[in-house]
Amino acid sequence: MKYPFRLLYFSLLTLICCAQSTKQKENSRINKDGCQLNTRFQLPKGFARVPVKDNSFADYLRHLPLKPFGAKVCYYNGAIKENEVYDAVVDMNIGHQDLQQCADAVIRLRGEYLFQQKRFDEISFTLTNGFEVDYPHWMKGYRVKVTGNKTSWQKTAQPSNTYKEFRKYLDFVFMYAGTLSLSKSLHSKSIREIKIGDVFIKGGSPGHAVIVVDMAENKTGEKIFMLAQSYMPAQETQILKNPDNAQLSPWYSADISGDLETPEWIFKTNQLKTW
Repeated sequence: MKYPFRLLYFSLLTLICCAQSTKQKENSRINKDGCQLNTRFQLPKGFARVPVKDNSFADYLRHLPLKPFGAKVCYYNGAIKENEVYDAVVDMNIGHQDLQQCADAVIRLRGEYLFQQKRFDEISFTLTNGFEVDYPHWMKGYRVKVTGNKTSWQKTAQPSNTYKEFRKYLDFVFMYAGTLSLSKSLHSKSIREIKIGDVFIKGGSPGHAVIVVDMAENKTGEKIFMLAQSYMPAQETQILKNPDNAQLSPWYSADISGDLETPEWIFKTNQLKTW
C-alpha cells in the first residue's frame, strides 16, 4: 500500500514544481525595479516597441509612472480592490471622491497630457447632456451652472491656471460626463490601424472604456498592445492582465476579428475609437 502513496507524493511534488517554474517564468518577464510602464514590462521574443514621437500622447502613455511592484489597486476611499485583474498600478492620485471611474480615467490621462504640454486650448470635454466644457473658459474664471439638465457658463471665480484649479475642472467633468458622452466625442477606427492612445469604449449605462497605453510589433507585422482602465467605484488606474493568454499578458494580440475579452468587460473590435 506504500507504493500508491509514494506515487501520489511524487506526482504532487511534480505539479508543484511545474507551477513554481511557470510562475518564475512569468515573473522573469517583469522588471520589478521598473518605475515606468516601458521599463516594468518586457517584450515577447521577436517584438519591438513601435516608434512614437517625443512629447506625443503615445510617448506620455508609454512612460506612465507606476507604483512599486506588488502594489494593490485602491478605491477612492482607501479600500483595496480584491479582484486582481491587473499587473501594475499607475502612480496617480485619484482623490477621495467616487468620481474617477472608467471613462474618467481616460479623460484624466488625455487632460493631464495636454496640461503638461501647455496645450490648454485643446482641453475640452463634453458632458452627457451635450454641453462642451472647455478649459480656456474655466481658466478665465467661468464655471458651469447646472439647473436640472440645463447648463450654462457663469463668471464666478478669478482667472487661474494652477494645477489645483485644473484638477477641480477635471473633477467637474468626471461628475457630469461618462462613457456615453466620451463615446460620442471620439471617432471610430479599424482594429488594423490601432495605435497608442486609442480607446475601446461602449457608451451607455452600463458602459465601459479602456485605453491603449503601449504597442509593439514584430518583423511579420503582428501587433500587440497593452491596456489600462479604471472601474466602478472610482479606483486607481491599472494595467490590465490578459485573461485569454497568461503567457502574453499584459500584452494583447491585435489579431482579433470578433470580441476583445478584458478581465471585467468584453468589447467588440468595432468599438475602437480615437481622439
